[in-house]
Amino acid sequence: MPTSRPRAGHFSILYFASAASFTNKSSDDLAAPMKLSTLFDHLEDMYPAIKQKILHSCALTVNLEYVDVHADADMLINEGDEVAIIPPVSSG
Repeated sequence: MPTSRPRAGHFSILYFASAASFTNKSSDDLAAPMKLSTLFDHLEDMYPAIKQKILHSCALTVNLEYVDVHADADMLINEGDEVAIIPPVSSG
């Protein structure tokens, strides 16, 4: 599914599975640049309790590359970047 480019000065954040259910959205555009270390706090301001209920167990990608919110904390998310919040899934 192709995604549209974020508007000027922004990056896209994509929500999957429980993250999409929690936000009632599949995506948002957020102002860029933003330090990776502040992303979860920003999302918590937008969606109270998302850190505790969703983000604590999610994988995160920036431009299709997995990142570690703690190890890569100083990374800048730039204009035009695509971030994905990917909750764990299970199969049986």
